Amino acid sequence: MSGAPGSAAPGPGALRLEGLRFAFGTLSVLRVRVERWDRATAGRAMLCAPVVGVVLGALAAAAGALVAWRAGGLLGAVTALAVLAALTRGLHLDGLADVADGLGSGRPAEDALRIMKQSDIGPFGVLTLLLTLLAQAAAVAGQFEASLWRGALAVLTAALAARCALAWGCLRSVPAARPGGLGATVASTVAPAAALAVSAGAALLAALAGLGDGWSALRLPVALAAGLLAAGLLLRRCVGRFGGITGDVLGAMAETAATGCLVVLAMAG
Repeated sequence: MSGAPGSAAPGPGALRLEGLRFAFGTLSVLRVRVERWDRATAGRAMLCAPVVGVVLGALAAAAGALVAWRAGGLLGAVTALAVLAALTRGLHLDGLADVADGLGSGRPAEDALRIMKQSDIGPFGVLTLLLTLLAQAAAVAGQFEASLWRGALAVLTAALAARCALAWGCLRSVPAARPGGLGATVASTVAPAAALAVSAGAALLAALAGLGDGWSALRLPVALAAGLLAAGLLLRRCVGRFGGITGDVLGAMAETAATGCLVVLAMAG
């Protein structure tokens, strides 16, 4: 195992690979061997998260486009969202529901965090999940109805936005809300410049992907930025309410970023 006494220190390339493994191991169902679980690796994993978004988004976009081609945009949109949920074990959706219950409870921070940790979902969580998935499905369906390529780009960009949001939730200025868990492992591990660079790279990738579809080269990065802004507003609310982040907060940020991105794409035509 890396880091054992007497072993050579891993090089930069090895550290990046470990971060990528950590990202896939924690953010997807894809089976990878994760050997390092330290905070430095966790921080690199959050910066590698958009790579996970590209892979999962591409798989979901392809499945959605295939179904939309044969059965219409709405069923294609539901398929794409279902594939994304399956490939993440519903991790981000679960976080969104838990954060909605915590924020909606009106309880002090300690009690709200306890509510979020419970395995059941309350009324705030159910309502938030329902409205979020309806909004996402409606937005993606509209894009598929416009063209299969545009729908696929929307799914891919939303998946990218969701994973870029994770780095912003793990900025060095953002503490963990409680000890233990994934949130405490990744909290305060990402430099602002690194988060900005990763998001800029994702926006550039989205722009390049949209070059063959009219003005999508402009609207895709704008939608990605809008999604990150929405996630940032949620982060600010959660830090003020809970005192920091948890794994649930990161999941909620991911879903918020994806939804904000898709809504902007739908409003952009």
